[in-house]
Amino acid sequence: MIDETHKAQLIMELRRQGVADQRVLEVMERIPRELFVEDLYQDQSYANRALPIGCGQTISQPLVVGQMTQALQVDKRMKVLEIGTGSGYQASILARLCRRLYTIERHRPLLRVAEARFRQLGLHNIHTIIGDGNRGWPEQAPFDRIMVTAAAASEIPQTLLDQLKPGGIMILPVGPTAGQDQDLLRVLKDEDGQAHVERLFPVRFVPLVEGLPVGNG
Repeated sequence: MIDETHKAQLIMELRRQGVADQRVLEVMERIPRELFVEDLYQDQSYANRALPIGCGQTISQPLVVGQMTQALQVDKRMKVLEIGTGSGYQASILARLCRRLYTIERHRPLLRVAEARFRQLGLHNIHTIIGDGNRGWPEQAPFDRIMVTAAAASEIPQTLLDQLKPGGIMILPVGPTAGQDQDLLRVLKDEDGQAHVERLFPVRFVPLVEGLPVGNG
């Protein structure tokens, strides 16, 4: 049984640390994070920390989820691409804020579990695919917003930038992944197709890996 007090305390902590968008806070309060956390870590569902989810991946720290979602500036008219479905937690939050969410995961076992969670929550505006996140989802492009939840090694992937609409925003971490901080970037693509990059804050994400795991294609 999850203590509702812990959830309320987490929401207050997010607000204190700069998540000011009331829509984001309300959705994060409504989405049951315990649904996305493995049994071993259930007592930490509303701790402000990242947790393991299998396949070498994590469910992100709630503060980072809130900050990234706020920076993406999503609204109900938008078509959004997420790279890295993972547990499905970030996707579930985005789906409550946008018109349609397309999310790509390279680990089939994670995606199967995430899809079951989406059905349990009645989130019918989420479209999923197994694929290489570096390629994006060209068949569904362009997108109003793109969120990448894995770190590109050294630069913004041009393929993803090409799939972003003029006037669109992309949020992604860029930098090394060997125990070092990365930069979380906010990329605004102007009407002429030029990218304007703002560095937000340091983060630590798993790497954005090319290709699919062996036996998972």
